[in-house]
Amino acid sequence: MRQDSKLSSILHVLLHMAHGQRAMTSEELAQYLTTNPVLVRRVLAGLRSRGYVSSDKGHGGGWVISCDLQTVTLRDIYDALGAPTVFAMGNRNDKPECLVEQVVNEALATAFDEAEALLIARLGDVTLADLAREFSRKFNAHSKNKGKSHDHHDNHHQGHDV
Repeated sequence: MRQDSKLSSILHVLLHMAHGQRAMTSEELAQYLTTNPVLVRRVLAGLRSRGYVSSDKGHGGGWVISCDLQTVTLRDIYDALGAPTVFAMGNRNDKPECLVEQVVNEALATAFDEAEALLIARLGDVTLADLAREFSRKFNAHSKNKGKSHDHHDNHHQGHDV
């Protein structure tokens, strides 16, 4: 089953926007994810409605961060994306008649609910500023060691859905 990488992808472009400190076009942001600019615009429009980003049209326009990175958590972004399903696993049959399957469903439901609650709580503990600081730390160390900028054209990038 395919993983939902929307949260990871949008955090990726938000950090580029924060680090770039300038308006960035949908086309630029899409290049970071090897995806279509229309998909980037669609997701960022949802974040714009919550005040996390803003956009200007025309020459010099583009998307910018419009929120305080110290106050916006990964949970906020997760919620803005529609709180996508955390786990791809689920029950074989949601309303089984078989007593064995009922017991299995109950056990799995409890485990899934507890794990999801823990993950979502953790997302609330991490701010965009935390991610930006960690990126800056790694970027500075990388620049000192390699003497070059952050490169998105390495072979480690694959296509991503936003």
